[in-house]
Amino acid sequence: MSTRLVPVPSRALIPERDMGRAPILECVNLGLTIGGLKIVENFDLTIGRTEIAGLIGPNGAGKTTVFNLLTKVYQPTAGSILLDGQDTAGMSPVQVNRLGIARTFQNIRLFKNLSVADNVKVAMTSDIPYGMVSSVLRLPSYRRWEVDAHRRALKLLSIFDMQAAASLPAGSLPYGAQRRLEIVRALASYPSLLLLDEPAAGMNPSETMELVDSIRRVHELFPIAIMLIEHDMNLVMNLCEGICVLNFGRIIAKGTPDDIQNNPAVIEAYLGRQKEEEQ
Repeated sequence: MSTRLVPVPSRALIPERDMGRAPILECVNLGLTIGGLKIVENFDLTIGRTEIAGLIGPNGAGKTTVFNLLTKVYQPTAGSILLDGQDTAGMSPVQVNRLGIARTFQNIRLFKNLSVADNVKVAMTSDIPYGMVSSVLRLPSYRRWEVDAHRRALKLLSIFDMQAAASLPAGSLPYGAQRRLEIVRALASYPSLLLLDEPAAGMNPSETMELVDSIRRVHELFPIAIMLIEHDMNLVMNLCEGICVLNFGRIIAKGTPDDIQNNPAVIEAYLGRQKEEEQ
């Protein structure tokens, strides 16, 4: 993907198509200190409203910690996070999800005994229009929502050609399909920013290519930003428009795929280490 990154007033870079619109995410001096140890420090990042961004770095660099800060699994000890211009300070994971952030995890976290469709509908519960009594008694408000939710679940599953598996237990799906189902479930909460934590982990090359196509399809169909953590450099370089490189909790480089591949600090801290391990 060839995209021109342009500067915004904050000196960050976002895709040219997102100019004139406020960034969906702005992190300013974000930090996390635990017991005197600085896990993340001075993390500054801006994501355009429809950008596909990558967060990379060696194991233990703090990438998943950043995702946990963005989703309020951890509360920052420094700095601020603005989602669509709104400060998320003090918010809970549920509140930031309702504000527009959805994520997947390194380890698959499906309800494996529930059906594929029900796994998707779980993410729609924030817009349930009925109460417990309606649910227990199966009143019309409950039945209407269930019919509508099932229709929406099938529509989302169709993006990945998974609608035929809607009634199957989620745990019976092949590994790659379970990964895709996690993305579908995240999309069911109607996010403006989708965070994917190592979506290709454990996939073979064929499944990885299918995943890349799936992420591109999501980006074409939904006007949202996507940010992913990934160790597969081919996937990152071919899919992401802007890339941020983290090492020991600090940003060491930001830019386009070409910028990152030719950055000496990145080669030494990440790409270089990877080459050494392969030799």
